[in-house]
Amino acid sequence: MNAIDLLLRDLGHPGVPLEIGTLAGCLLAAWAASWFAGRRQGSDSVWFGRFTVDGLLFPLLALALVWSAQKGLAAWQQPVALLRVAVPVLVSLAGIRLIARVLTVAFPASGMARLVERLFSWVAWIGAVLWVLGVLPAVREDMDAVQFALGKSRISLLSLVDGVLAAGVVLVVTLWVSAVLERQVLRQAVDDLSLRKVAANAVRAVLLLVGLLFALSTAGVDLTALSVLGGALGVGLGFGLQKLAANYVSGFVILFERSLRIGDTVRVGGFEGQVVDIKTRYTLIRANNGREAIVPNEKLITEPIENLSLADPMVLLSTEVAVAYDSDVELVQRVLVEAATSVERVRSDQGPTARLMKFGPDGLEFTLFFWIADPANGQANVRSDVNLAVLQGLRRHGIEVPYPQRVVRVTPPTAALPGVNPE
Repeated sequence: MNAIDLLLRDLGHPGVPLEIGTLAGCLLAAWAASWFAGRRQGSDSVWFGRFTVDGLLFPLLALALVWSAQKGLAAWQQPVALLRVAVPVLVSLAGIRLIARVLTVAFPASGMARLVERLFSWVAWIGAVLWVLGVLPAVREDMDAVQFALGKSRISLLSLVDGVLAAGVVLVVTLWVSAVLERQVLRQAVDDLSLRKVAANAVRAVLLLVGLLFALSTAGVDLTALSVLGGALGVGLGFGLQKLAANYVSGFVILFERSLRIGDTVRVGGFEGQVVDIKTRYTLIRANNGREAIVPNEKLITEPIENLSLADPMVLLSTEVAVAYDSDVELVQRVLVEAATSVERVRSDQGPTARLMKFGPDGLEFTLFFWIADPANGQANVRSDVNLAVLQGLRRHGIEVPYPQRVVRVTPPTAALPGVNPE
């Protein structure tokens, strides 16, 4: 009699209605408890999901209740074939819910995350079927018999699969724990966004390192061999990876010193924009026109950077105006100052000023100076508004803006020299 026939025989016992009722009661109780606990949670919760049943808490509670009911009925000498089938199904469902919800929260628009979720779902359901049929131990023994050499060590197919699954679970749990720490703990304990980000990166790095060591140990890899790898990595950092290492170290220095913070307006090598993200290797700066610059962190440490938001956000701007030589200088200065003051973003308390800078070839050249307190909202737009107000003011008072003038002098032809043919 094969495994399927044995399963069907066990499921044909007279106590199946009692098992069905017990299983339905456990599922209903798990759903009610999950709904009551998560009715006020958001749709991005890993524990409760969007519809309660697609969260992690429901299969875990159902698994605990079904397993307890199985042990209780077995103690009363009652057959528990159906509940024994439900346990591996709920275990697989809990693992799938964990992977799916964490990847959905961490990578909401990633196609690779959806592929990993489907792959793990297939593996989990295949494992559940083998568990239900009772052939999972035999399959594991066959996988353990398949071995191959890796240097002086021999690794079996079973240890390799277990290591990959352990690494995947550790990675998912690490993403979940780091997200929870950043959202629930660091957001309340650390007010500065930059410090919160570096703390989250440090926690994620430590958790990933611990998880990687755990996964390698599960796969049967000798961890003492990592000392050789560490020495080789140190040599690589000293030679080929020194720039990369310098960028990572510079990233942590920037985050700890807070010389640059997310939201600051900076000017780096002629590129001006707002710091939107600070990674451990690079900093992302976005200009007002939508362009983005990826600046290595080492550049921000070793080169002068103009931070327009560090101490005082006010910025002095200027625009040049030329008028005719017969214009009233005092009237021109008053018109320029009134035009700048009429623009909303210009600081009137700082007092815009107009100065006669030089006597140009075509007219009197003035420079209008004015202050703004929000450079992050753009400088070209406020300069354009000031120029338009200046042009309207000059036209309203009849002040001429001269065109470029050139003097062309026509000289009479010179007399022909003796002995020279004028033709």
